[in-house]
Amino acid sequence: MARKPADQSVSRREIIIAAADVLRENGYDATTMKDIAARVNLTAASLYHHFKSKDFLLLAVLEVGLDIAIEEIEPIARDNTITNTAKLRQMIQSHITGVTSNTAFGAAMVFEIKSLMSAGFGPRGSSTNEQESIDEFIARRDAFFSRRDEFEKLFRSVIESGIAAGEFRQVDAAIVAKAMLGAHNWVGVWFKPDGRLSGQQVADIMSDTFLVSLMTTQEQPA
Repeated sequence: MARKPADQSVSRREIIIAAADVLRENGYDATTMKDIAARVNLTAASLYHHFKSKDFLLLAVLEVGLDIAIEEIEPIARDNTITNTAKLRQMIQSHITGVTSNTAFGAAMVFEIKSLMSAGFGPRGSSTNEQESIDEFIARRDAFFSRRDEFEKLFRSVIESGIAAGEFRQVDAAIVAKAMLGAHNWVGVWFKPDGRLSGQQVADIMSDTFLVSLMTTQEQPA
């Protein structure tokens, strides 16, 4: 089948989803723009009309993955009509079911953050860097990490509020939030859509596990 030129290409979103899949299969270093272009039936040259480099495409994958998570989690975290326990349970379950529905994005959050941090932007993989593009990439990368920190703070704040309200025992909320989110993202690495458990079942087990670990002594099951 002939490859599509840029003016007949698939959507930007479809390219990002395909890139996430290829990154999961091959890893950042072994993935080429040609690999990603082939997945959506584009020529490699056409792909550069959408993304200036593989670094920019990696950044887009991580941005979309984070956007999906924030869109689902933030309204729950801001809901003051429910207890912190109920809120954290819903946040955990929403995040995990989101990851199981988009496993490639979850895997990217595990394996490709280091690649993003060390990315050396070069248009079309060349050694000639345009300063304007470099500045754009760095600004977007910094914004991504800032938003990721804010996302983590949603979980940390609920844990802290639960401690203050006597719902949760005293813990280091920052460390627990990091451990929680790390576990969530790792689901994208090992979860199989046709496996023994559904995404919701995995979410139920993990939310139960984290919440039991946070309960005060008197609330612990016998």
